[in-house]
Order: sequence, then C-alpha cells, then structure tokens
Amino acid sequence: MSTKTALIVGASRSLGLALATEFTRRGWDVIGTVRGESRTDLHELAEKSGGSVTVESLDTTRPEQISALRDRLAGRTLDLLFVNAAITRGNIPVGDVPEEMFVEVMVTNALSPMRVVESFRSLVTPTGTIGVMSSRQGSIGLNTRGGQDVYRASKSALNQLMRSYAVRYADAAHTLLLMCPGHVRTELGGPDAPLSIDQSIPGVVDTIEHHSGEPGLRFLNYQDQEVPW
Repeated sequence: MSTKTALIVGASRSLGLALATEFTRRGWDVIGTVRGESRTDLHELAEKSGGSVTVESLDTTRPEQISALRDRLAGRTLDLLFVNAAITRGNIPVGDVPEEMFVEVMVTNALSPMRVVESFRSLVTPTGTIGVMSSRQGSIGLNTRGGQDVYRASKSALNQLMRSYAVRYADAAHTLLLMCPGHVRTELGGPDAPLSIDQSIPGVVDTIEHHSGEPGLRFLNYQDQEVPW
C-alpha cells in the first residue's frame, strides 16, 4: 500500500504542528506550510523525519503565494488537504472593532482558507479528504454566552463558505470536514482551556481517518461528534 500524503496548511506551531507530528507518527508523508522564512519547530520535525516531512512557505492571505505553492506542488497527489489558519484580536464588542481589524480577521479565518481549498482541490485524490479547522465558536446554535464577536463571526463565515463549496461540488466524492478541536490550551485558546494539545489532536486525526472515503460535508469535533451549525 502506498504512503498517504497530507498537505497541512499552517503547521509551524501549536495545533498545526501537532497535526503534522501525529500524521507523521501514523506513517503519512506530510507537506507542512509556514509563514515566512524563519526556522520553526516544523523544520526540526522535518529534519528528524527521514524525508517524510517537507516544509513549504505560504502566507494564505497573499493569493500570489497560494498560486506559487500550487504550481510547486503540481505533480503531487494529496490524500488530505487540511487548512489550519486562525487569528483573534481580542474579546471586543463588535461595535468597537476597527474596520481594518474586522477585515483582517475575516480574510485570515474565512476567505483565505477557502482560497486555498479552491486552489488545491484538484490535487486531492477523487476519494480524498478536504478539511478546515473550525471551532464550536462558529456554531450559531451553541452561542449562548456571546463574546469573541469577530472570531465567532469569522468561523461561522468559514462554515457557511464550506457549505456553499460542498453544494457547488456536490458531484465530487471528496470527504469534506469542518473540524472543531475543542477548547485547547494554545495562544488562541488561552492558558485556562480544559484540553491540552495532546488530548485534542489525536482525536482530530482519528476523526479525519475514520471518515475517509465518505463523501459530503460534516461539522465534527475531536471526539467525532456532530457540532450543531
């Protein structure tokens, strides 16, 4: 059986790095992207991987870099495309959010991941998987506490855009996943979050692998449970 290949966009640290590490541990070849040219923990993982991990540079907010990476990978076949990209700019009521901040979060968290998906979808095998990192904060039904207005809105927008994508390519057999990793202790999740990265990411990968070959769009968490839209 040939080795499976994953492209993980946003793999320099935190959840993305953990995804790259976990897939490598399970025998996958991993192409991971980082922003800029600085050395990251992903470079160290690549050096220790015996060739199974390669590092590419990509700023997803720059369309010309998306196109350039697509050209560089034109001869590759992907079993998994997974986009892990998100920023937050603090817990600010939406009426107080500067317009440039709103645009920055929306472009980074919603528009840019979809540009990546649209650009790389043709490299994914016909029964492969396309996933993006969402959040329970993108669930309208679960928003009973408010807060994090713009971050929530950006993840809801991402979910809606993936829904539209799924309808547009309804004849394709790709597995489409919106993944919620849970509330994890990261820079974004904060130090008081209940989950460690090691508690979250193996479950995310289990869920991705479990649904391989199942066409259609699902919004799931790291425990393979449906998340309300």
